[in-house]
Amino acid sequence: MSKKEQFFDHIKGGYACKGDYIVLGGAMLDGAAIADAHIQIPLKTLNRHGLIAGATGTGKTKTLQVITEQLSLKGIPSLVMDVKGDLSGVAKPGSENDFIRNRHSAMNLPYSTMGFPVELLTISEQNGVRLRATVSEFGPVLFSRILDLNDVQSGIMSIIFKYCDDHKLGLIDLKDIRKVIQYLTGEGKAELEKEYGAMSTASTGVILRKIIELEQQGAERFFGEESFDIRDLMRRDSNGNGYINIIRLTDIQDKPKLFSTFMLQLLAEVYNTMPEKGDQPKPELMIFIDEAHLIFNQASKVLLEQIETIVKLIRSKGVGVYFITQNPMDVPASVLAQLGLKVQHALRAFTANDRKDIKLTAENFPISEYYDTEETLTSLGTGEALVTALNEKGIPTPLAVLMVRAPMSRMDILTQEEIDMINSSSHLVTRYSRVIDPESAAEMLEKKIQAAEQKRSDAAARKADQKAGRAGTTTRRRTATHPVVKVLTSATFIRGVMGILTRAMK
Repeated sequence: MSKKEQFFDHIKGGYACKGDYIVLGGAMLDGAAIADAHIQIPLKTLNRHGLIAGATGTGKTKTLQVITEQLSLKGIPSLVMDVKGDLSGVAKPGSENDFIRNRHSAMNLPYSTMGFPVELLTISEQNGVRLRATVSEFGPVLFSRILDLNDVQSGIMSIIFKYCDDHKLGLIDLKDIRKVIQYLTGEGKAELEKEYGAMSTASTGVILRKIIELEQQGAERFFGEESFDIRDLMRRDSNGNGYINIIRLTDIQDKPKLFSTFMLQLLAEVYNTMPEKGDQPKPELMIFIDEAHLIFNQASKVLLEQIETIVKLIRSKGVGVYFITQNPMDVPASVLAQLGLKVQHALRAFTANDRKDIKLTAENFPISEYYDTEETLTSLGTGEALVTALNEKGIPTPLAVLMVRAPMSRMDILTQEEIDMINSSSHLVTRYSRVIDPESAAEMLEKKIQAAEQKRSDAAARKADQKAGRAGTTTRRRTATHPVVKVLTSATFIRGVMGILTRAMK
């Protein structure tokens, strides 16, 4: 048996599936695609998370596009963070050309063009379905971790949330939490200390400054109502194709704090909302985080621990999380260890650090008799990648060089007119465009402060009136007993008596 035949059997056996699957493309040997050696990823293990990595221009975005298309055709909705704005074209059919036909012919894969059901979401000023969440939905623990608070400050935050719960003060947006802190360190300080104990003003000052930092990155647009319902991500169109929900994040690349805040809340909300599923034939939802280094490079230790915990546990809810980044070393080792599917595009060895990263990356893949992994990583062409996944039994599949199939949808962005058309036909845009500002902590405490100020003002006025009354009485008493008054009064009396006597004598 020739090497090519052995390799074919090796791939066919390693990627065989009894259940349903998606096809990413075909395996390659010695730089050429092997017909019918298809890379099949079982739907059953897609919720074991994954990684798509590679240098700029190596094809990561197109691989992501292919995966979301294949998922949609299987009725699996996905949520995609589009930081660069490259993915909106998935809503429109692509175009066929000789290059694509030859590519698919070499793999013996059929090719057709089509558009997919898309919802455009936003957490910034861009048009689309607006994503919001309330401060209360975060809870004291998650909110403290977003602000990177220490243990003492986190304890204070727990007291603040407890006070608001006990006094029915709704924490909707950031102005609510700021107003509560200002009230409890001012007007309500005595009330707080009586019920819950004292709070350090130094610690509350730090908390306020960190909230202001979050506001400066535009978080006030994210906190509020109406809160986004996670179940709206699970929709399918009339043909049974899963929606590809694209969050447009092109204007927050320089706001890592906001991006981290949003991602952590989203993962936590999905985890808390969805019921336990256990092992299912296919996932309920797939989440793709593009430019993942924006989360990990700026994340504190506690934030990384929270992400790691959620990634470990969310699989049981039928949700898979995939990270897309240039260098796999951007993802912490503790998170990498949880990833089942790895699609590694080419890496570039320009510096000594690059070579070290390539060596470490190669060590994360299974050993193969058909490839020198370290050398292959630097020689892959555009649209080619090293791949390994988990088979239906959870066992890693053989390492293969993958020729990625071409996307069926447009490999370019939508025009503004096309974006407007998608948004105008979306009932979710209408639903979540309403800004709801109910009476919450800020308004309720403002009324309480005004009532207290009015009470103090009234009391001061009464005291002033009483003081003025006492002063008038004292003046009259003093006037009556004054020596000059006494003399004048006596003289008047004498003159009156003498006048009467004079008239009588006449």
